Amino acid sequence: MLRHAVDPDGAPLVEGRRVTGFTNGEEEAVGLTEVVPFLVEDELKRLGADYSKTGDWLPYVLTDGLLVTGQNPASSGPAADALLALIAETGEGRG
Repeated sequence: MLRHAVDPDGAPLVEGRRVTGFTNGEEEAVGLTEVVPFLVEDELKRLGADYSKTGDWLPYVLTDGLLVTGQNPASSGPAADALLALIAETGEGRG
């Protein structure tokens, strides 16, 4: 989770960036809203992120600069594809 990540100026890394993550509805569906220390959706919004989501349990991925985020486990494959595309685009994968 990007909760504690900050930029060089000390601002939250997600502030003003397009991100996604586990939704409050997904947490509720698995019965964890009263168990987890924070809700990812709420925390990302609190940190100033431009949080976006799709329907619960559907794959959803956002790329903002070099940051790739996925909404839930169903997003793992598409997030990996987005990361590979980003690496190919930026040339970061070249030794």
